[in-house]
Amino acid sequence: MDMKYYSTNQQSPAVDFREATINGQAPDKGLYFPEKIPVIDPDLISNMEKYSDEEIASRVIMPYTGESIPGDKLMQIVKETISFPIPLIRLDESVFSLELFHGPTLAFKDIGARFMSRCLGYFVKDVDKKVTVLVATSGDTGGAVASGFYNVDGIEVVILYPSGKVSPVQEKQLTTLGKNIHALEIEGTFDDCQQMVKNAFIDDEIKKKRFLTSANSINVARWLPQQFYYFFAYKQWPDKNNPPVISVPSGNFGNICAGLLAFHSGLPVQHFIAACNSNDVIPEFMRTQKFESKKAVPTLSNAMDVGNPSNFIRILEIFNHQFPALEKMMSAVSISDVETIAAISDLYHRYNYIPDPHGAVGWLALKRWLEDHEGTKGIFLETAHPVKFPEAVEKYTGKKVDMPITVQEIMKSEKISIKMKPACEELKNYLL
Repeated sequence: MDMKYYSTNQQSPAVDFREATINGQAPDKGLYFPEKIPVIDPDLISNMEKYSDEEIASRVIMPYTGESIPGDKLMQIVKETISFPIPLIRLDESVFSLELFHGPTLAFKDIGARFMSRCLGYFVKDVDKKVTVLVATSGDTGGAVASGFYNVDGIEVVILYPSGKVSPVQEKQLTTLGKNIHALEIEGTFDDCQQMVKNAFIDDEIKKKRFLTSANSINVARWLPQQFYYFFAYKQWPDKNNPPVISVPSGNFGNICAGLLAFHSGLPVQHFIAACNSNDVIPEFMRTQKFESKKAVPTLSNAMDVGNPSNFIRILEIFNHQFPALEKMMSAVSISDVETIAAISDLYHRYNYIPDPHGAVGWLALKRWLEDHEGTKGIFLETAHPVKFPEAVEKYTGKKVDMPITVQEIMKSEKISIKMKPACEELKNYLL
């Protein structure tokens, strides 16, 4: 049975995985969502240690890709997607860190970006127009997408990022590859970048000239494979009779949404915590049941500086818009920069563990939950390598972060970017 995807705005026809991946967003500006959530074979859950990571991942994703990708091709894509370790690190008897930063750009987004780039490369072999992946980034997305698509035949990548608002390592990852990767440095905020991208997608003149697709976390091929590491975490989880509470640093809400989807498919999880920084739209929603977007404020955990989290609608879809069911399974907290700084220092002095600011937010949210719920154990997601945030991390741990060789190389490379005002017309002229 081939999986179909409907638009959350309900005004566009349902499509298969290939079409949803190529379109990125539905024509009615809704997000694609699977018509039914598959149930994972209980045997896979209860005997997870017996299966290889590749086998687990391909069995999790296969119902979603349906007939769009043949089995052997899918296995190859999965192998290339998860070709690096995703270890669960024990800090004490009740707290574990799931390290998602061992991929090529040292951030959790490598998984989604690698999976998506390979799917898209497979799908566009027979498209006659030049395919342009257009993406806005608040930090890590851009680097992961650039690395995932670098040198992929028939695809050009255009990345918009807010000038001066991404870390030095993040900026180098966006701006030094060259070839089919182009970086536009926007003199504005991430929200400006996102607005420019959204407008380009609905502009008929641009669409005539270029075949546009998106690699933001709204794309199903980027969002769905993020389920993989929740399954890998459970595979490594020592106490199978006591499922973990999972704390996810949350900005655009794609990552925690993938976790909730995995849970709905049968993965044992006790509870999810959306660990937000000062951008507290969802913690407020969980308090008031009113969704009000706000202007994003800049924080130490910049990848989570999102004032209008686009994936949250998918979380509501998972729970059929029933608030009591959502509230039972997910809570959301807001952690300030002052608390984040204390958490970075605390993690280092308590466990000799060096987090990045996003991981520190995740840990603090988890720690508070565990203190209130006796006998529970949990996992926080460490979403980026601390080397991406050296100033904050070194200042509050007093320890220099070791720079991986790959980063040493990239820091020596020359930055190439095109400066641009935050105006939709400017992007349009560039694309035409």
